[in-house]
This record gives sequence, C-alpha cells and structure tokens, in this order.
Amino acid sequence: MASKIIIIGPAEGAFPSLLDKVSKLHSKNSFSLAIFLGDFFNDPEVSSEEDDTNVLDLINGKIPIPLPTYFTLGRHPLPGPVIDKLEQSDDELCPNLYFLGKRSTTKTSEGIRIVNLGGSLDPSITAGLSKERFLPFHTEDDAKALRGANSADILLTTHWPSDVRKGSKVVLPDGVETPSGERCVADLCLALRPRYHFSTSSDAFYEREPFFHPPTEKEPEAKPITRFLSLASSTNATKQKSIYAFSIDPTSSIPITLPPGTTASPFTTTRKRERLPNQQQSYSRFSTTENGDRYRPHKRSRYNDRSRQPPPGPQDCFFCLSNPTVKTHLIASIGNDTYLTTAKGPLSTSSTFASLAFPAHLLIIPLEHSPTLGSISVPDDRARTYKEMQRYRRALHSFLISKCSTKLGAVTWEVSRAAGIHTHWQFLPVPSDLIQKG
Repeated sequence: MASKIIIIGPAEGAFPSLLDKVSKLHSKNSFSLAIFLGDFFNDPEVSSEEDDTNVLDLINGKIPIPLPTYFTLGRHPLPGPVIDKLEQSDDELCPNLYFLGKRSTTKTSEGIRIVNLGGSLDPSITAGLSKERFLPFHTEDDAKALRGANSADILLTTHWPSDVRKGSKVVLPDGVETPSGERCVADLCLALRPRYHFSTSSDAFYEREPFFHPPTEKEPEAKPITRFLSLASSTNATKQKSIYAFSIDPTSSIPITLPPGTTASPFTTTRKRERLPNQQQSYSRFSTTENGDRYRPHKRSRYNDRSRQPPPGPQDCFFCLSNPTVKTHLIASIGNDTYLTTAKGPLSTSSTFASLAFPAHLLIIPLEHSPTLGSISVPDDRARTYKEMQRYRRALHSFLISKCSTKLGAVTWEVSRAAGIHTHWQFLPVPSDLIQKG
C-alpha cells in the first residue's frame, strides 16, 4: 500500500511555522510521516533568544506535531538542550518527533526503509567510525558501514553525491553553482540503489532526471530507478522549493519499463566500481539499539511465536556494523569488503597465551549481510570478499609467528549455512603441538 510522505528542506530554526504548515497540509493529505532534512535548528553560535525559547517549547511539548516526524543532523551542531533530551529519551525529542542520528537505518511501521547519513565529511579522520553522535561530521567508514543495509526506499544525506549531475540535462537556477559532492555519498547511493535520494542545497531546488542502476546476478532483468532531489532551505530568499510530497509503496516491484528521460547512473561511469560492500553499519554488530533498523514511531515489532519469524535481516544481525552505538573498541580493522574484530565472548582469555597478553580470538567478517560466501550476489564482490578474508587470515598468522615463533599456530573455521544469518570466519590461536596431533 502506498504511503504519502512529506519532505521539508533545512528549517534553520524556523520550525514553529513549518510544523504549523505541515500540520495544515497533513489535515488535507493524511501523510504517513514527515522528514526534515538538514539543519532543523538554527546554528547555536548565532541563535537568538527567540530560537532558544522555541527549542524549549518544542522539547516541552508546547508545539503540536500531529504525525510521526523525523529530523536529521545537518551542517551545524545541535543545541545543548536538544542533546540532553535525546540522550535521555532514545532519540525521541518530544511526542511524534524523532532524531534519525548521524548514520542510521530506520524501518517505519509502514515498512519504508530509510537510510540516513547526516553531517559533512570530516577530512581529519582518515579511518574508523565517528564516535560523537551529535557533532555534524561523518567519516568515509560511516558511509561505508551503511552500505550493508543492502537496499533503501529513501536515502537521506546532507551533502550531494559526487558527479550526480553527470549525464543530466537539468540545469540549476541562474547564479547557483553545483554544491560540492562527496564520493562516499555517491558510493552509498550506488550500493543501496534507493528509490529516492534526498539532499539539501541552501539556495536552490534541484530534481535530476531518474537514473537506473545496473542489474544484478539475482535480478538480471531488473534496473532499479533512483530519483535524486535536493531541497532548498526553508528560509531561502528566492522562494526556491523547500517542500516535496510524494507517495511510495515499499512492496511494489521494480518497473520493467524505464520512465521517459531516464538516464544511466552517473556513478557507474565515473570510475571502476571499487566494490560496494553491502555492509551495513546501522545495524548492530555489538549492540542492539540506537538507530539499528527499527520501527518508528512504534517500537520494534515483537512476535509471540518466534518460530514463525523469518531469518533475521541486517536490522537484527549481530555481525553488521551499522549501529551508531557500535562498540568501536572491539574493531581491529575495516577493509574494503570485510572487517576484523575481537570476539565479544572469546573462547580464550588474556592469560591463555602469555606471549600475546590478550585473548586473540578474532572474527573475520564480510561487510555484506549474507548467510554464505556463495550467496553474495555480485560475483566480483564475492571474489574480492574471499580474497580479503584470506589476506586477513595470513596477516594474523604472520602476527603469531612474529610474537610466538613456532609455539602457536591457529585454527580458522567458517560459520556458514544457507539458512544462517551472516557468514564469517573465526580465528583462534592453538598450541602448535595440538595442531600437529590433529
């Protein structure tokens, strides 16, 4: 069943009037949900006394919100009182208003999957996940982590993807330059193949022609279509479009016929596809909440009969990285297609191997959520994943030799079955004499 959604560009502190406008539109259209992109609040460094009063009124429930509404992280930090409330309330700022976080995957009660990457790329962090949830910066690994969502109905990003205008005939308004794009956002869009990709641009509205993605091995005839739109700030001086409403049915199949004017994906022609790990990082590998795939505004569905549940998807997978509260201290390395982590409940202890001084029970895990290596859909991704897992394994053996000479060897075993959840290898040091005994 199709759901009506309304998207609003950066409010930049003007949320009282915008929420009132959304309320009036909702009374006539019965939207399923509303999403505010970019900066919902004014920059705290330049906020006025009126801004501060509006924030407190919102938190205290004095501003009515008639439908489930989400807001994202933009280019500015969030106000202090907002952060304090979010830390205490599981990202519910007030009734019907929810924070989507810096990186998240959310599944609404209508079944709509929303993937969100907020903030700007932080060039000072060359590797790893960002640890501060409320600062308006993300890393390339934050974007990479979200690829494991595998798919999205709606992708939300603060910044444009690089090269999105390539192959397009749609021009920007006079005097408006193309916003700087981020390569990691382009790779994320290419990996998830969302039905809609929304971003922000302060001075202009932009709607690109639809573009199609290459078919996959599982669906050789399907060419998923993405519609990219960028909404202007709600306070822009030239009255560029800042509100967009549309209908979406998450259960509808991919159309066989391409809409008129559809172009090839602008991302597949810019360079050789590096791998697009379908990993996911807003699903929990190390914890189970904070924007892992979840139902909003309702809590996660509970089943009375667990035996009837389908195999857990990425949203419930303990080997996927996408959860913003992921325990990053357990992660040793994130590659292009796999990652290395210490086991949460190791079979060994820090005293088992005196020469190592830590348990050394490690997991080598594909980024793509797949029950077996053979079920990874893209052949090139499958081959690269296996090769990278082998490189990690060989590197761990070299590490053991450098620390323990020939006293320790290791056993590596694969956890993999067709009805499983997320395949991985487990690496455990073992005394050499035991290995020789078989």
